[in-house]
Amino acid sequence: MLQANEIQQRFTQIQQTISDAEQVCRSEQDAPTQIRDVLQKLSRESQQAQSVIQSNDQQRVIATVDNLESISDEAKRAVRSLPQLSQPIQAAVLRVHDELSNLKHQLH
Repeated sequence: MLQANEIQQRFTQIQQTISDAEQVCRSEQDAPTQIRDVLQKLSRESQQAQSVIQSNDQQRVIATVDNLESISDEAKRAVRSLPQLSQPIQAAVLRVHDELSNLKHQLH
Protein backbone atom coordinates (compact mmCIF):
# COMPACT_ATOMS: atom_id res chain seq x y z
CA MET A 1 0.00 0.00 0.00
CA LEU A 2 1.21 3.48 -0.83
CA GLN A 3 2.01 5.92 1.93
CA ALA A 4 -0.07 9.09 2.27
CA ASN A 5 2.71 11.32 0.95
CA GLU A 6 3.20 9.02 -2.07
CA ILE A 7 -0.51 9.17 -2.84
CA GLN A 8 -0.42 12.97 -2.59
CA GLN A 9 2.59 13.17 -4.92
CA ARG A 10 0.97 10.86 -7.46
CA PHE A 11 -2.28 12.79 -7.26
CA THR A 12 -0.49 16.09 -7.84
CA GLN A 13 1.17 14.53 -10.88
CA ILE A 14 -2.21 13.30 -12.14
CA GLN A 15 -3.69 16.78 -11.75
CA GLN A 16 -0.81 18.17 -13.82
CA THR A 17 -1.39 15.49 -16.47
CA ILE A 18 -5.08 16.44 -16.63
CA SER A 19 -4.11 20.10 -16.97
CA ASP A 20 -1.64 19.21 -19.74
CA ALA A 21 -4.36 17.29 -21.61
CA GLU A 22 -6.71 20.26 -21.34
CA GLN A 23 -3.96 22.50 -22.73
CA VAL A 24 -3.45 20.17 -25.70
CA CYS A 25 -7.19 20.37 -26.42
CA ARG A 26 -7.17 24.17 -26.15
CA SER A 27 -4.26 24.36 -28.58
CA GLU A 28 -6.18 22.38 -31.21
CA GLN A 29 -9.16 24.37 -32.34
CA ASP A 30 -10.89 21.34 -33.84
CA ALA A 31 -10.71 19.22 -30.66
CA PRO A 32 -14.09 17.51 -30.21
CA THR A 33 -16.44 18.93 -27.60
CA GLN A 34 -16.89 15.43 -26.18
CA ILE A 35 -13.18 15.25 -25.29
CA ARG A 36 -13.08 18.81 -23.96
CA ASP A 37 -16.11 18.14 -21.76
CA VAL A 38 -14.78 14.95 -20.21
CA LEU A 39 -11.41 16.57 -19.50
CA GLN A 40 -13.16 19.52 -17.84
CA LYS A 41 -15.16 17.06 -15.76
CA LEU A 42 -11.95 15.29 -14.73
CA SER A 43 -10.37 18.60 -13.83
CA ARG A 44 -13.34 19.68 -11.69
CA GLU A 45 -13.56 16.32 -9.95
CA SER A 46 -9.82 16.18 -9.28
CA GLN A 47 -9.91 19.65 -7.72
CA GLN A 48 -12.77 18.59 -5.47
CA ALA A 49 -10.93 15.36 -4.64
CA GLN A 50 -7.88 17.23 -3.35
CA SER A 51 -9.31 17.52 0.18
CA VAL A 52 -10.17 13.81 0.24
CA ILE A 53 -6.64 12.90 -0.85
CA GLN A 54 -5.22 15.08 1.92
CA SER A 55 -7.58 13.56 4.51
CA ASN A 56 -5.68 10.26 4.54
CA ASP A 57 -9.03 8.45 4.92
CA GLN A 58 -8.11 5.28 3.06
CA GLN A 59 -11.65 4.29 2.04
CA ARG A 60 -12.55 7.77 0.80
CA VAL A 61 -9.26 8.06 -1.08
CA ILE A 62 -9.88 4.73 -2.82
CA ALA A 63 -13.47 5.68 -3.69
CA THR A 64 -12.32 9.05 -5.04
CA VAL A 65 -9.57 7.54 -7.20
CA ASP A 66 -12.03 4.89 -8.44
CA ASN A 67 -14.44 7.66 -9.45
CA LEU A 68 -11.74 9.62 -11.28
CA GLU A 69 -10.56 6.47 -13.04
CA SER A 70 -14.14 5.80 -14.13
CA ILE A 71 -14.31 9.28 -15.68
CA SER A 72 -11.00 8.64 -17.41
CA ASP A 73 -12.51 5.41 -18.81
CA GLU A 74 -15.17 7.62 -20.37
CA ALA A 75 -12.43 9.77 -21.91
CA LYS A 76 -10.62 6.71 -23.23
CA ARG A 77 -13.85 5.41 -24.82
CA ALA A 78 -14.35 8.81 -26.45
CA VAL A 79 -10.84 8.70 -27.89
CA ARG A 80 -11.42 5.20 -29.26
CA SER A 81 -14.71 6.28 -30.87
CA LEU A 82 -13.06 9.20 -32.68
CA PRO A 83 -10.44 7.68 -35.01
CA GLN A 84 -9.80 11.06 -36.69
CA LEU A 85 -8.64 12.52 -33.39
CA SER A 86 -5.15 14.01 -33.49
CA GLN A 87 -2.28 12.01 -32.04
CA PRO A 88 -1.39 14.64 -29.39
CA ILE A 89 -4.93 14.60 -27.99
CA GLN A 90 -5.10 10.81 -28.05
CA ALA A 91 -1.76 10.55 -26.26
CA ALA A 92 -2.70 13.13 -23.63
CA VAL A 93 -6.04 11.50 -22.81
CA LEU A 94 -4.56 8.01 -22.69
CA ARG A 95 -1.78 9.24 -20.41
CA VAL A 96 -4.37 10.61 -17.96
CA HIS A 97 -6.21 7.29 -18.05
CA ASP A 98 -3.02 5.26 -17.57
CA GLU A 99 -1.89 7.30 -14.58
CA LEU A 100 -5.28 7.09 -12.86
CA SER A 101 -5.56 3.40 -13.63
CA ASN A 102 -2.08 2.72 -12.22
CA LEU A 103 -2.86 4.61 -9.02
CA LYS A 104 -6.18 2.78 -8.66
CA HIS A 105 -4.49 -0.59 -8.97
CA GLN A 106 -1.82 0.36 -6.44
CA LEU A 107 -4.49 1.37 -3.94
CA HIS A 108 -6.40 -1.91 -4.25
